[in-house]
Amino acid sequence: MTAHDQLTDRERRVLEAVVQSYIETAEPAASRRLARGFGLGVSPATIRQTMSELEEKGYLFHPHTSAGRIPTDQAYRAYVDSMLRIQAPSSEVQESLLAGLPPARGAVEDILRRTAQVLGVLTQELGLAVGPTLDTVVLERLELLPVASDRLLLVFNLRSGMVRTIFVQVPAAIAGPTAEIVARLLNERLAGLTLAEIRRSLAERLRDAAPGGTAGHELLNIFLAQGEEIFALDGGAREVVLGSAQPLADQPEFATSSERMRRLIHLTERSDPLRRALAGHREAGLRITIGAEHDDPDLNEFTLVTASYHAGGLSGVIGVLGPTRMPYDRIVSLVAHTSRLVEGLLE
Repeated sequence: MTAHDQLTDRERRVLEAVVQSYIETAEPAASRRLARGFGLGVSPATIRQTMSELEEKGYLFHPHTSAGRIPTDQAYRAYVDSMLRIQAPSSEVQESLLAGLPPARGAVEDILRRTAQVLGVLTQELGLAVGPTLDTVVLERLELLPVASDRLLLVFNLRSGMVRTIFVQVPAAIAGPTAEIVARLLNERLAGLTLAEIRRSLAERLRDAAPGGTAGHELLNIFLAQGEEIFALDGGAREVVLGSAQPLADQPEFATSSERMRRLIHLTERSDPLRRALAGHREAGLRITIGAEHDDPDLNEFTLVTASYHAGGLSGVIGVLGPTRMPYDRIVSLVAHTSRLVEGLLE
């Protein structure tokens, strides 16, 4: 049982009203406003007393310059865990979302970039996305194309319709026929395996390979020596794709505080804090991390709402970052709905 499960019914109703009032106005919630606007059925004096009790329990904060109260991270957690009423996005919002996403079967990078942008616009927060990890994606075909005297272009055709390309340095010019022979051999031994399986078993699978000729052996040796890097292809999966920070910068928390604005700019310019925060979200489904729940103090003033997506062996994360004062019901609903749309685009 969590601490907020032990709140009385009145405390829960007053706490919910304070959270909703502060989300709507960005102003400390006063007892008279709560009594007038939230149908609590008790007097302002009773509400004040209840707010004092909630403050003692760590759910509310009382600014010295105001008679009202502000929710703490603990209050938002109680609200999210036991008071949130999530409904599907309206038809208008769903139409706007679909209009902002690319057509089906588009490039993964384009899907994620536009997802981050449209989430930011619709939520007025900072939209973000993390590319899919490719370890579990199956290699369907590998092509080797000589493009210069010292370089080969490797074209990875992956299940799920993805294509990845990398350049590999070679010590001497590789003739087209030699590249074709080695490509055919690699496809015979590796096609149908996941990238993780290829990296794990590459040396064993190529041990008795006979590509014919010195050049073929030299090329095959490059794959044996550099297979761990060649078949990784996952550099982009660790990158955080960000939408525009302007909607978030217009929020009262940042528009009126140069220090908070500086921290926001710091976050968007250095993706390390967000990358670390999102590292464990790939398999987490829907996840909400509030304020001080973040391991990184740079994120202590923010809430991160994310949903993982899974499609055709691909998995990644989409979501939004915003101040702890955010309309959780609308944002959680929109992020969850968007993750399902992204899965559909990637299938």
